[in-house]
Amino acid sequence: MEYHFQLVHQIKESLGDKAITSVETGIGNPFECVLVVRREDVRKIAEYLKGQRNFQYLMDICGVHYPNREQTLEAVYHFYNRDQKQRVRLKVPHKEGESVPSLTPVYKAANWFEREAFDMMGLKFEGHPDLTRILCHHQFVGHALRKDYPATQNQVCDAPEVFSFPPLPLNEDEDVLTNQRTLVNIGPSHPATHGTFRIYAELQGERIMRAKAEIGYLHRCFEKMAETHKYQQVIPYTDRLNYLSAPMNNAGYCRAVEKLIGIEIPARAQYIRVILNELSRIIDHLVCIGTTSVDMGALTTFWFCFRQRENVYELFEALCGNRMLTTITRVGGVYGDIDDEWKRRCTGVIKTLRETIDEVDRLLTNNKIWLNRMKGTGYVSQANAIDYGFTGPCLRAAGVDHDLRKAEPYYDYDRLEFDVPVFTDSDNFARYMVRMEEMRQSCRLVEQAIAKIPDGPIQVNDPKIVLPPKAEVYTNIEALMNHFMLVINGIQPPKGEIYSYTEAANGELGFYIVSDGTGYPYRVKVRPPCFPIYSSFEETITGGQIADAVATLGQFNVVAGELDR
Repeated sequence: MEYHFQLVHQIKESLGDKAITSVETGIGNPFECVLVVRREDVRKIAEYLKGQRNFQYLMDICGVHYPNREQTLEAVYHFYNRDQKQRVRLKVPHKEGESVPSLTPVYKAANWFEREAFDMMGLKFEGHPDLTRILCHHQFVGHALRKDYPATQNQVCDAPEVFSFPPLPLNEDEDVLTNQRTLVNIGPSHPATHGTFRIYAELQGERIMRAKAEIGYLHRCFEKMAETHKYQQVIPYTDRLNYLSAPMNNAGYCRAVEKLIGIEIPARAQYIRVILNELSRIIDHLVCIGTTSVDMGALTTFWFCFRQRENVYELFEALCGNRMLTTITRVGGVYGDIDDEWKRRCTGVIKTLRETIDEVDRLLTNNKIWLNRMKGTGYVSQANAIDYGFTGPCLRAAGVDHDLRKAEPYYDYDRLEFDVPVFTDSDNFARYMVRMEEMRQSCRLVEQAIAKIPDGPIQVNDPKIVLPPKAEVYTNIEALMNHFMLVINGIQPPKGEIYSYTEAANGELGFYIVSDGTGYPYRVKVRPPCFPIYSSFEETITGGQIADAVATLGQFNVVAGELDR
């Protein structure tokens, strides 16, 4: 709290007393303060936070709609100081029709974040270079996340969006035959774009001179659906975010709701989540490497990686009945307990995973074709990676030693031994190497968690949060009443808001939840790790070969379900 007061005092001293209208403290997070500021001052405060207070990361921007307030719209910003592990949230209430200064001159990450807030909530950012829709199609009317927009109202797009680039200045000395440029669409109907990405590119030969990335092909408005379902009912929707590692989405969302309520899950449930999370991290990385390799022409590696994913899926299936989309956690704990047989099977899977990782290492790491395709391609400088909001393997490949499991430990990660691999080349090969080493570290974590898992319950003992056992519901009137009330009313957190975050496979997975005290979330905003990473894609591939763009897309590990939500 002392840090909060110092920060507020210094901001007012530098920018004036009126810059901050009020100060709040985030629920359940002693490291986070919330500042309500005037819209005309938000850019100056952002410049101060970045330049003077070392808040180098703009983690997210979103909007919230309050139709019953005089100032119906609110822009919400999340900033992060990695060195001091401090987080600041700015809230900018304003009226319909008013604009907020764009932060694109301050943070490169602001570009796509502001476009999303404009698209989904109708926020206007003055000075934004391209304030156009990004998730909804170009014919969409209205703003889907406004409270007055019906959740069931779909809008059909019946005409493709036509892109164009501004004409280049004429050069009398240019040889039009050898320097002729061609406009092409790379995707979405292309195997390397997996049917969900479109890159409009201007080519000179095989070299990309200008590019524009289009997303939204897998957008299904998860955040709108979250507002129409009770807190527990949202969990299956989180499966479809990064569907390569569904348990990590489940755990990240549930942890946010648990922090909002103010509970801590039992130790055994925490260790089960660690095991599931690290198994998910491994298969996520295997799919990333396997699909990138098949896009590069190395089909054999693809089968090695996917064979091991099936082994992990069988563990998930034995635990909860589902393989890919698990819905395996619950607010207050986890769905199923692990027994000695499951531990034995898991230990065997870890052994074969280690063998496969070593096998993939032998196939790729010193392979001349792989090296030529990966080394030096997809380069993103460390400064750019930070400015775009990179987290996870892509940030660690740029030489930044940051992992939330170490920086801000949760679920007893600080009691488990593991290393954070960091490489400095900041290219596709460095990202590949980070993931290879992270899989080995995740194997270590799973083995330790299995060995150290304590006895005890797997869910909190609170009838307002967790359903009673079915046997008790059939035989005990109190259990029957608790079951009935929880199903009808749902979990009801106190009024307030929380931003919670975990280290998912692609980086920081954040959930910003606003509660109005009812059984339904008032607002859920997901901070998907690959959204800011992919926002750098246009700049990253410009000047490189088409083949380099394919490798970069693979090693950015952009998962469309997480990107589009």
